Amino acid sequence: MSYPIISADSHVTEPPNTYIDHIDPKYRDRAPHLQHIEGAGDIFVIDGMKTPIPMGIVAAAGKPAEEIRMMGTRFEDLHRGGWDPEARLADQTRDGVAAEIVYPTVGMAICNHRDLDYKKACCDAYNRWLTGYCAPHPERLLGVGQTAMRTPEEGVADLEAIARAGLRGVMMPGHPGVADYDSPAYDAFWEAAIEIGLPLSFHILTTRDGTTRGPRMNAFLSVIRGCQDIMGTLVLGGVFERHPRLRVVCVEADAGWVPHYMYRMDHAFKRHRNWLPPGQELSKLPSEYFAESIYTTFQDDWVAFRSVGMMNWRRLMWANDFPHSDSTWPWSQELLAEHAGELTAEQRRAILCDNVAELYRIDLSALV
Repeated sequence: MSYPIISADSHVTEPPNTYIDHIDPKYRDRAPHLQHIEGAGDIFVIDGMKTPIPMGIVAAAGKPAEEIRMMGTRFEDLHRGGWDPEARLADQTRDGVAAEIVYPTVGMAICNHRDLDYKKACCDAYNRWLTGYCAPHPERLLGVGQTAMRTPEEGVADLEAIARAGLRGVMMPGHPGVADYDSPAYDAFWEAAIEIGLPLSFHILTTRDGTTRGPRMNAFLSVIRGCQDIMGTLVLGGVFERHPRLRVVCVEADAGWVPHYMYRMDHAFKRHRNWLPPGQELSKLPSEYFAESIYTTFQDDWVAFRSVGMMNWRRLMWANDFPHSDSTWPWSQELLAEHAGELTAEQRRAILCDNVAELYRIDLSALV
C-alpha cells in the first residue's frame, strides 16, 4: 500500500523486573512479580488481588486454538517482542504493521486494584519501564502510560508527567478515586487532557465488572460492557457537552455494536430525558456526541467493517492486539483483505492509518 498500516491497540508483556526495578522503594517488597508454580507455569502475582495473571494467553498470538492454554507456559517461551523493542520490529514487519499504539497487559489488571496508593506506585513504575521500552523506536512504538486517578488534581499531574516522558496517550482506570467521571470534579482534568494533547483511553478489563453467568466462555462476550458503561456515562453525563473538544478512545471493545448503541441512547433520551439530573442539559442527541468524541478500536470485527455507513468511520481504528490470544497476528493482512474488501479506498485508509495518525499526531513520513 502507499500508506503505513498502524495498529491502534497492541500490548507489551511486562518482564519480571518491570515493577520490582522501577517502583517506589517502600512498595518493592509488595511489587507485582513473576512466580513459577509447578504444574501451572509462570504467573504474575499482584499483592492484594486474589487472582494472579497466568502468562498462557497474554502472549498466545499466532497459536492454533487447540494449543492455547491458560496455564503451563514459561515466560521465556513467549513472544520476545513483548518486552524486547528490537524483536518487536520484526514482529511488526511479519504482520505488515508499521507502528503500534502500545498498552500494558499486567497493568490492565492493576487498574482494578482497590488500594489507590498501591495502584499509583504500580502505574508510575510501569510508566518508567514503558518509557525505556519505547525509546529506541518512538516512531514505531507509541506507548500509552497509566494513571491511577486517585484525585482529579493528581490526574492532571500524571498527564503532565506522561507527556514529559514522551509517551503518547493515557490509559484510564475504569473506576476513579473520587466520584465518577461525569462529576464536574473532573472538568479541570478533561480540559488539561485537551490542552496537553494526550488521548485518553478506556480499555476492556480495566473495570470491576459483576459476576458473569453461564459457562466460562460467556465472560469473553461480556468484556465490552464495562467500556460501554463508561461511554454512556461520559455522553449522558454531559462530559462532552461541557468539553466539546475532548476525545476518548474505547479500546478493544469492538465496534460493530456502535450503531445500535447510539440509536438506543437516542431512544432513551427522547423518551426519558426527564431522568437526567436537574440542571443538566444536552444540546444535541447522544449519538452526535458519541460520533464526534469517541474513537473505537477493534481487531477481528467483520460487522464493524460492514457497518461503517451507520457510524462515523473517521473515529474507527483497526488494531492487531499483538501479542494477546485474541490477536490477528501474523495473519492480519489476510483478514483485512477479507473483511475490508467492501470499503472505499478513503474509508480503508482512514481506518487503517489516518484516523490513528491524526489522533496521536504520528508523522507518517517517518514510517514510509
